[in-house]
Amino acid sequence: MPPAAHTPFARLFAILAVPLLLSACARFEVDSNSLPLTSPAPASDYADMNPTQRREHEKLVASYGGAYNDPELKALIQQTVERLVAASERPDLTYRVTILNSPAINAFALPNGSLYVTRGLLALANDTSELSSVLAHEMAHVIASHASIREGQVKQAVLVNRVISDVVHDPDLGALAMQKNKHTLASFSRGQELEADAIGVGIAARAGFDPYGATRFLKSMEDYGDMRAAAKGKPGAKQQQQDFLSSHPATPERITVALANARQYADPDMGERDKSLYLAKLDGMVYGDDPKEGFVRENRFFHPKLGFTFTAPQGFSLENTSQAVLGASENGHEAIRLDAVRVPSSQSLGQYLASGWIEGVQIDTVETLTINGFSATTAVARGEQWSFRMYAIRFGSDVYRIIFAARDLTPQIDKQFRAAAGTFRRVSTREAQTVRPLRIRVETVGFGDTPAKLARRMMVPSQQMELFLNLNGLKAGDKLKYGDRVKIISE
Repeated sequence: MPPAAHTPFARLFAILAVPLLLSACARFEVDSNSLPLTSPAPASDYADMNPTQRREHEKLVASYGGAYNDPELKALIQQTVERLVAASERPDLTYRVTILNSPAINAFALPNGSLYVTRGLLALANDTSELSSVLAHEMAHVIASHASIREGQVKQAVLVNRVISDVVHDPDLGALAMQKNKHTLASFSRGQELEADAIGVGIAARAGFDPYGATRFLKSMEDYGDMRAAAKGKPGAKQQQQDFLSSHPATPERITVALANARQYADPDMGERDKSLYLAKLDGMVYGDDPKEGFVRENRFFHPKLGFTFTAPQGFSLENTSQAVLGASENGHEAIRLDAVRVPSSQSLGQYLASGWIEGVQIDTVETLTINGFSATTAVARGEQWSFRMYAIRFGSDVYRIIFAARDLTPQIDKQFRAAAGTFRRVSTREAQTVRPLRIRVETVGFGDTPAKLARRMMVPSQQMELFLNLNGLKAGDKLKYGDRVKIISE
């Protein structure tokens, strides 16, 4: 949770739901001394940046959970980039690579030559050609000046959204305006994405990589989307995620175009793949949330480094972001935000809750209490369409804020919120030391090993078979060969 500018309350929950962003009446401001839960970017990443670029780089890296430090993996990516640059239309350009410590599947390049790729994306790729397809695609955006154009479009979108969230008070009108703005941004980018795919396939092929790597990786992305949608029980979730606010066209379309592009350069099975090299560098990489930055296990958040844990009500899904831990109920009618701030010891927690960082506080609801040995205060704030149960808990020299939001703060829901706040507790050094991150482990297929047998060794709570197939680019029914190298997830 790095320092953040003062922001209307509604925008803080934007990641959870558009209706919450648009209709919250109360205003909540993040203190400028909010405390970071993520690691800063390595100083080496700043070497050739001017002060403005450095600040933007720091913000971006922090928003993705910090930088992931793996010199060998980063060296492989940098070497791949250098090969691609030499084969590109702009061999004069240079790129600096940052691996983002995030389980999200994402990669992007900025006009200044900064290229970012997440751990989540690297985990999904299976060889150097798939990696090169992603990197070449992002480089193509820079070569074709898409990044500069998109930067202007994003700034305009942010401006419009800010006007909507700050000025428009009609929820239906605001939702319509924001939806049109987001669809405009998405449709603007579809042609660019397909153009970048075409340029990227050409760059990868000329650099000696298998040009069909793009097709395989896009198929893995599609399968991953199907798997996530099935896990949530929402068949339309994948399509909605890809098309609504996404700057990419539907994955099936991209697969078809990427296949046609690859056929212009080579027959299948030509060009470098080097699966062995790629998996060797990937072996041991953290998978999912990194416990050093705090992690989510179902509806529980655990931060061994800071020494505390918190459990949300049943049915809530949590997300650990750089700004806060955010959560939402299955129906989207309730939400949670957990963050940390500095509060002078001379100021009581009751005074802090009533100090104006959230409007609509009902002073007669301010209540002083103790949560697992820690001084705490709670209160209720009410807006026109959302109500909030707030907690301030003094933990060491910091104060942790838990803000529960509900469309209808009934006694039953308020009871659930109170019970969840009561789970905030310290974790012992011994307990913290027992928590280990999940990692990508590369293993050799032995006699009698089958996908089902290896999938049972995946240390994930559900969809072991689906995730095993997806991470290894396999389909249901595929056979494994003795001596093959495969990825599994374990400690």
